[in-house]
Amino acid sequence: MHVIHNPVVNDVLRAKLEASVSHPWLTANRQVPVVLTVARLEPQKDLKTLLRAIAVLNERCPCRLLVIGEGKEAAALASLAADLGVADQVDWLGFQINPYAYMKQADLFVLSSRSEGFGNVLVEALAAGVPVVSTRCPHGPLEILADGRYGALVPVGDWRALAAAMATTLAKPPSVEILRQRAEVFTMERCGARYMQVLGLQEAADGRER
Repeated sequence: MHVIHNPVVNDVLRAKLEASVSHPWLTANRQVPVVLTVARLEPQKDLKTLLRAIAVLNERCPCRLLVIGEGKEAAALASLAADLGVADQVDWLGFQINPYAYMKQADLFVLSSRSEGFGNVLVEALAAGVPVVSTRCPHGPLEILADGRYGALVPVGDWRALAAAMATTLAKPPSVEILRQRAEVFTMERCGARYMQVLGLQEAADGRER
C-alpha cells in the first residue's frame, strides 16, 4: 500500500498568498496577536471549543480571533462569544474568496475540528508560514504536523489545552522557513511525482521511453 498526500500547494495558492488584505486588526504594528481559523460553522469544526479557548487565553494575554466561514451555527456561535465576554475580540468575516491572504497576515492559525478527512487548511497555513495549533482529531492533523513536530496537537474538545498550546506557540513561534519547508511535502509537483513513481511512469515523466 502506498500513501500519497493531497497535492495542496500549487502556483494558484502561492499567488493568492501574496495578495494584499485590509483589516483593522492586521496592521504591521499591531500590539495584540491575531488568531485565524477558516472553517464551516458546523458542529464538526467545533468552534465552540475555540471560542472557549480564546476566552481562557484572554485571561492571560489579549488576543483577537478572525473567523472565515459560513454555516448553520453562526448565530449560536456569536451568542456564545457574547456569553463568554469575547464578542469584541472576535470578527466573523463570513465567506472570503481568498482566505489565504488573511492566513499570511495572522499570528496563529487554529484548527479545532472533531474530525477531518485530511485537513488541507493546515497545509495551506504552513505554506503561508503561519504557526499552527490543531486538535489531534482523526485523521489528517497528526500526519500533517508529524505528531506535533510542526505544530502543537491537543485533545479534541479540550479548550484549556487548546488555550495553553496557543499561548505557548504565540510566545515562541517556530521558524517560518521550517513551516514552509514542511508544506513543500504537499506540493502539486511532489505529489504528482509520487503518483508517477508508484504507477511506474517516472521514466516517461523524465522524458525517457519505457
